[in-house]
Amino acid sequence: MNGGEFLTRASVWLAIAAYAIGAAMLIVAKERPRVLRRARWAWTIGCGCFVAHVAGAFAYFHHWSHVAAYDETARQTADLTGWRWGGGLYLNYLFTLGWLIDVLWWWRAPEQFAQRSRTLIMLWQGFMFFMVLNGTVVFGRGPVRWLGAIVCGGLAGMYLWQRPETIATRRRQT
Repeated sequence: MNGGEFLTRASVWLAIAAYAIGAAMLIVAKERPRVLRRARWAWTIGCGCFVAHVAGAFAYFHHWSHVAAYDETARQTADLTGWRWGGGLYLNYLFTLGWLIDVLWWWRAPEQFAQRSRTLIMLWQGFMFFMVLNGTVVFGRGPVRWLGAIVCGGLAGMYLWQRPETIATRRRQT
């Protein structure tokens, strides 16, 4: 493994770890400012590491070619599903852009960020979870698949464990 490949792989591991920490903190924060500040830092670090991963992947694996990245995505999808389709690359672009926007919004307007609609939060977090699950468990191999399964299973468990309490609290308020 050369240096570029190592940096590309290490940055995605760090991004997944920071995503998991940030998402877990968001699940349990319940308006605790200190936990939310730490979550924002984890979210920011995760995003930065993911951007580094994308840059590394394009530099060291795809030679700055969208066509090469699309073809590789199509090949991997065909290997897994039998359907040669590279459109998942566009979902990766959306994921990267969305995470950047999310981080910038949280830093520039934290009060507005905290007031986002529950629907927006659920859609965005669901999309992020879907992308992490697919990038690690579905398309990943080796240790990253296990790390992804642990992260996704842990986050899903935390969410489901917290959710009944949230529903009960909401019912008491109405």
